[in-house]
Amino acid sequence: MVDREFFLGFIRIHILYHAQNEPIFGAEIARELGRHCYTITAGTLYPLLHRLQAEGYLESFPRVEQGKQRKYYRTTLKGSEMLNECRKQIRELVDEVLG
Repeated sequence: MVDREFFLGFIRIHILYHAQNEPIFGAEIARELGRHCYTITAGTLYPLLHRLQAEGYLESFPRVEQGKQRKYYRTTLKGSEMLNECRKQIRELVDEVLG
């Protein structure tokens, strides 16, 4: 089993990736993470989204869909820059570990 700190690092990168592709909301990203075999509770996910926002990697905005207001997130410029840096580090790591 992956240590919680490593797990959260992977999750952070997944969130930035998906929020860069299109705006995301909590339940949607939880389902997407589940597709990748990450089990994450709302008690872990929402504080993580809020932390990424407080750190300047995500911004949020409300959107009403089917009469329900949701808080959507998308990457900021800082978040996109971080994701690009992570991609470089991931490539290097994969080459070294699996190469």
